[in-house]
Amino acid sequence: MADLLYELLSQQSGAPSAKATAAAADPSALEYLTTLASRPLAALQETEPQALAHASHGLLLSLQSLSKRSHKQVIESAAHHATLRTTLPGLAASTAELRNAIPRLDSEAVRFSTTYNKSGDNEVLARRKKALLLSRNVERLVDVLELPTLLSTSISTAPVNYSSALDLNGHIRRLHSLYPASPLVTAISAQADDAMHSMAANLIISLKSPGLKLAASLRTISWLRRVLPDLESAGAPGKGHDSQERVLGALFLVCRLATLMSMLDALEPLRDLADQEKTRQKTIGAGNAWSGGQQTERYLKRYIEIFREQSFAIVSMFRSIFPTTATTATDGPAKTPHSQDALEPMPSALATFPLYLVEMLLEALRLYLPTVKDQASRDSLLTQVLYCAGSLGRLGGDFGLFLAALDVGAEAEDEWVGVIKRHRALAGRLESIVGDQKKGVTA
Repeated sequence: MADLLYELLSQQSGAPSAKATAAAADPSALEYLTTLASRPLAALQETEPQALAHASHGLLLSLQSLSKRSHKQVIESAAHHATLRTTLPGLAASTAELRNAIPRLDSEAVRFSTTYNKSGDNEVLARRKKALLLSRNVERLVDVLELPTLLSTSISTAPVNYSSALDLNGHIRRLHSLYPASPLVTAISAQADDAMHSMAANLIISLKSPGLKLAASLRTISWLRRVLPDLESAGAPGKGHDSQERVLGALFLVCRLATLMSMLDALEPLRDLADQEKTRQKTIGAGNAWSGGQQTERYLKRYIEIFREQSFAIVSMFRSIFPTTATTATDGPAKTPHSQDALEPMPSALATFPLYLVEMLLEALRLYLPTVKDQASRDSLLTQVLYCAGSLGRLGGDFGLFLAALDVGAEAEDEWVGVIKRHRALAGRLESIVGDQKKGVTA
């Protein structure tokens, strides 16, 4: 019914055809015509005009309210819709251009993925990987670069910490053994070698200290034992533990000998006075009486005193620091059944060092003792020399037999015999006194 009414109304309004009207039928109009067809005629004549007028007025108010509230948005929307005429063709042209560029983009993407593939060898990727690895390990590299500075600081800054320096050097050595091809680690190892040379020089200088004690010398030699293998590995190949001990022993003796020589050189003013007395004695002549020699006596007393203290300290400290080497030097070289070289093992430096010291003392006595003519002074000096010989004798270096052959005057032999007898008598009395004291304590 509603369709027929809609078609009739469309024909009356001048629509082109019924098919076109049916195809363009408004659902709202069809719904309204259905509602009208279901109502009686009286209602259509009386109430429908009022309802339409009321609805039209409500729609007018709604349109007015909408226009008042949203007129700006409506105007902007109309302006945007007006630009669609030019925007849509541009969008179509850009879309066509993009569609044509997709094959080129695909080929470039394939070329990029092929060129910069992780499995391939590419210089740019290698540099980027290296830079990324460097950025991730920059803190570790800074710590490694600070190792030479820390090593030099621990060696040169007071208080000196040689133990920490040796630990740092050992850490650098391990790094160099793990990464021998690294230029950075090689440079750090070279700086550590320089620091170790400086440390070794400082330790050697400390061995020349006049007031060196056994505890300090033990610490110094123990540090040198740890430093020496590193220095040998940095320069020449290692020579073995026994050879290192011989080198350290010789180094210790040389340093202490230098200290002894410096202390004896400090007696130069007294030695000059002794030389002057010796010169005056020669000018007076052998036939004339000579009553001088006081300055020579002072020089020899001080010389023998320093010699006795330092020689005993040197030999005793050497035997304490190098007990194996000292035992070998005393008992003779150890014989190895598989040794191919008849000259090995080399003897310890201590085997000939006391002889050198004794020769120094005997040479001083030969030069200056004949100047002293006072018998009491000569006896005092000879007794002091015997005490010095006994002091070294407790360490296996007694040179008392050499004194009998010492040419210090015409009656030197008788003089030595008398002094030795008095010395032995005094030593016997001392032993008896000590024995009596021991018996008294036991009782």
